[in-house]
Amino acid sequence: MPDRTSRSTTDRMPVRKTYKLFIGGAFPRSESGRSYEVTDVKGRFLANAAHASRKDARDAVQAARKAFPGWSGATAYNRGQVLYRVAELLEGRRAQFAEDVRAGEGGSARAAAAAVDAAIDRWVWYAGWADKIASVTGSANPVAGPYFDFSVPEPTGVVAVLAPQQSSLLGLVSVVAPVIVSGNTCVVTSSSGRPLPAITLAEVLATSDVPGGVVNVLTGQLADTAPTLASHMDVNAVDLAGAAGDPELSTRLEVAAADNLKRVLRAPAAEPDWRAEPGMERMLRFLETKTVWHPIGV
Repeated sequence: MPDRTSRSTTDRMPVRKTYKLFIGGAFPRSESGRSYEVTDVKGRFLANAAHASRKDARDAVQAARKAFPGWSGATAYNRGQVLYRVAELLEGRRAQFAEDVRAGEGGSARAAAAAVDAAIDRWVWYAGWADKIASVTGSANPVAGPYFDFSVPEPTGVVAVLAPQQSSLLGLVSVVAPVIVSGNTCVVTSSSGRPLPAITLAEVLATSDVPGGVVNVLTGQLADTAPTLASHMDVNAVDLAGAAGDPELSTRLEVAAADNLKRVLRAPAAEPDWRAEPGMERMLRFLETKTVWHPIGV
């Protein structure tokens, strides 16, 4: 009798992956029920990704706000440990990230692997800044009187981040890590045409020590979510990196952000080379300085 329990691997039906949003540490489908096709650089079908709606954007902001007190209240040393843990998991899924990057951005396998390595190194670099930001940007100020006067950096709050459209992983890491390392929480819109590295990063965050809601990832079209995030009254800052090269969109988002007091990091004229040294600019953009006076005891 033939063994009916065994099948040739060529007869096996592959398990297709369902790509969802990442909100509050969970993976919900889009509230709208919509999805869109993701293709590689040659136009071949890769996956169906969730098409986030304005309601999804509002839910993500709510999750980020809920996570803010706990994340901003954690010690800088602890935040550094958490970010380093993410880098460890990125390293463990290096091959998958390289495959996602190559499918979306094209180029050779070697170039894709180099982009992944740079993204991991970039994450480690920012993790190392967690317990150093206060020392570099804070100060004890000399005053004429019996007082101590300290200037201390604090996180801004909830930051809406438009991830770069071309650099789907290195650019993504370069705009997310500097936001959360100082205690901010964020809502990130991924590259609309190359969302797979962002979704894979969300899976890494979900299995790491990053608390739910600290990073929320939306996939879909910027036109559907970016205006909502820019005008949302509970968003404290906006990074318009993903609007690079689109002055019309960038201007519309800046106008929307002016409805309430927000810090706005404007979109560059063209997407920068994310392989360059990052510097501290993005970290400092989403920090506020609190000055504390305290009397000297007699």
